[in-house]
Amino acid sequence: MGVNLSPLINVKKKINFKELTGKRLAIDAYNMLYQFITIVRSADGTPLMDSQGRITSHISGIFYRTVKMLESGIEPLYVLDGKPPELKAREITDRRNEKAKAKASYEKAKLANDLQNMKKYSIQATTLQNYMIEDVKKLLTLMGVPWIQAPSEGEAQAAQMAQRGVCWGSVSQDYDSLLFGSPRLIRNLAISGRRKVPNRDFYVEVSPELIQLKDLLEDLNISREQLVDLCILMGTDFNPGIEGIGPKRALKLIKDNGRIEAIKGIDLQLVDIDDIRSIFFDMPTARFEREPQLLEPDKKGLLEFLCYERNFSRERIEIALNRINNKKAISSDSLDSWL
Repeated sequence: MGVNLSPLINVKKKINFKELTGKRLAIDAYNMLYQFITIVRSADGTPLMDSQGRITSHISGIFYRTVKMLESGIEPLYVLDGKPPELKAREITDRRNEKAKAKASYEKAKLANDLQNMKKYSIQATTLQNYMIEDVKKLLTLMGVPWIQAPSEGEAQAAQMAQRGVCWGSVSQDYDSLLFGSPRLIRNLAISGRRKVPNRDFYVEVSPELIQLKDLLEDLNISREQLVDLCILMGTDFNPGIEGIGPKRALKLIKDNGRIEAIKGIDLQLVDIDDIRSIFFDMPTARFEREPQLLEPDKKGLLEFLCYERNFSRERIEIALNRINNKKAISSDSLDSWL
C-alpha cells in the first residue's frame, strides 16, 4: 500500500502520454497488476475470466495498456517483485487478514444479492496469484517487451534504474518510489480517463501526473533522509507508525528536530530505526550482463495465447497489434551503466 504522502505533495504536474514519448519507464509491475485485477470487473465484482474460469483481467489490462504505451512511443520496462524484506512480514499478514474479512463479507453480500457490496468486497478480497505473474511474463515476452525480476522490492529496483539513468522515471501508484530515490515518479499511468469514485455515484477525470523528487524536497525544504524519517514516523510497509502522527505533524517534527533520534518523547517501538532506513537506501537490486531490448512482437504466439488459450477476441487483438506493428523499436541510451 505504501505511505500516504499526498497531503504534502504540492509539486505534482499533470502530463499526457505525448510528453512521455521517447522515454523508457521502469514500471512497478505488481502495483499495475493489482490495479487491473481490481478495476477490470463486472457490476457484481466478477473479474474477467476465460472459458476455464481463470481470471484474465490482468492480461487484458497489461496488454492494452502496453499497446497504448508502445503506440505513444513509450518504452516500458516491467519490474517484478522478488522476496519481500523480513520487516514487511507484519504488513503482509495484516493484508491477508483484511482480505479474509473482505472475502467473508463478499459471501454475505452474495447471499443477499447485494451487487454494490459484492463488487466492493470482491475488490477488497483480491489477491495476486502466482499463475497471474506467469501469465504476465509470458505475455510480455510474446509482445517483445522487456521485464526483469528484482531480488526484492520492485519499486527499489525501478528507482535504482532511474537513478542511474537506465530509465527516465518510475511508474507506480505508491509514493514509496520517491523514498527509494527515484528522481521522477509517474502516477495514474494505468488508470487515466474517467473513473468512478468508490462508493459514490459520480465519476472524476484521472490523468497521469509527474512528481519530481528534487522539486518535492525543495518544496518541503528537507533532505531525502528526512523524507524517509518523516515517513517512518507515519508508518510504512516495514514499520507501524505512531498513533496521532500524520504527514503534516511528521513533517514539523522532522523539520524542528532534524531526525527521529532528536525528537523527545517518541517511542517507535522498532527493533532498529536504521534497519528501516536501510530498506530505502540499501535495498538489494539486480544488474544484468545483457541489455533488455524492446523486440518485435510474436504475433502468432500472441494470437495462440490470447485468443485460443484465453478466449480473447481475435479481431480486437489483431487491431491492437496492427496499431504497433509499424512502430519502430524506440532508440534508447546504452545500458552500460548497469554492468
